[in-house]
Amino acid sequence: MQEDNKQDIENDDLYEHHRFVATEGQEPLRVDKFLINFIENATRNKIQQAAKAGNILVNEVPVKSNYKVKPKDVVRVVLAYPPHENLLVAEDIPIDIVYEDDDVMVVNKPPGMVVHPGHGNYSGTLVNGLIHHIENLPKNSSDRPGLVHRIDKDTSGLLVVAKTEYAMAHLSKQFFDKTTERLYYAIVWGNVEEESGTIEGHIGRSFRDRMQMTVFPEGDYGKQAITHYEVIERFTYVTLVRCKLETGRTHQIRAHFKYIGHTLFNDERYGGDQILKGTTFSKYKQFVDNCFKELPRQALHAKTLGFIHPTSGEYMEFNSDIPQDIENCLEKWRRYSRSSTSEV
Repeated sequence: MQEDNKQDIENDDLYEHHRFVATEGQEPLRVDKFLINFIENATRNKIQQAAKAGNILVNEVPVKSNYKVKPKDVVRVVLAYPPHENLLVAEDIPIDIVYEDDDVMVVNKPPGMVVHPGHGNYSGTLVNGLIHHIENLPKNSSDRPGLVHRIDKDTSGLLVVAKTEYAMAHLSKQFFDKTTERLYYAIVWGNVEEESGTIEGHIGRSFRDRMQMTVFPEGDYGKQAITHYEVIERFTYVTLVRCKLETGRTHQIRAHFKYIGHTLFNDERYGGDQILKGTTFSKYKQFVDNCFKELPRQALHAKTLGFIHPTSGEYMEFNSDIPQDIENCLEKWRRYSRSSTSEV
């Protein structure tokens, strides 16, 4: 499956809100069930109402909600108004600017902030704040102002923003050529045995849960993805690792570490919000629950970002501090690990 850029439909004054292409492995599935797997925050009733109104097209033909989606079907949702994300509104949102010049800006995104508007998140995003701070930002291939790359809502850390068309093209090529430096810190479930290693495996959208990405080790689906890692600190039942991205796929670190049996700590979407390692003692369960409350998101932080400056040609590297919620969680695990070791 892939979702393409939203485009206006010129023939009938409707606007394309979503476009999905069913994969070759798609089993016959009602279109309403198919779409609810892809569109976040949608309800089946709303999708059925859209179909009833003729707003769901398959291969350019309006279909009923019981239409069975087949391999390579092109499914589109069209409505009479433009997508909310196309109606960008500048908002005076505080932005943690690490560096800025005439060409680029490096920002430290806090956890909980969405990078760009999308279904269910039409305001309060980083892009809303960027267009208030900077006029006439260049758009990327998805028509998103300034964005060269993105990180998930609940991932914290560094992002580079392009302020000129040339900077956008130059930086985008660096990301495409895999010449940027990107280091992430993550807390993962379990004791990672190897001190360092590389995770390889194509990443694509899961056939079972369309909100998840999954690894296809045979390479028959998805895109190539490579993550290098090294262990920083061990805490009996969880491990702090540093990850270096060679590629930049959606949910790459989250999917790769789940694949090798070390789901990110408190990663709700991938099951890391359950106790995956440890004891059955109620005291331990209470301890983990307290860690979850201290760190109410996946334990992932984009700590280091390096790139060649588009104009000067100089290599620039930026580092951000580990956020307080992750630090607090780490300190809890340090104390727990020390106390459990002393008991032994």
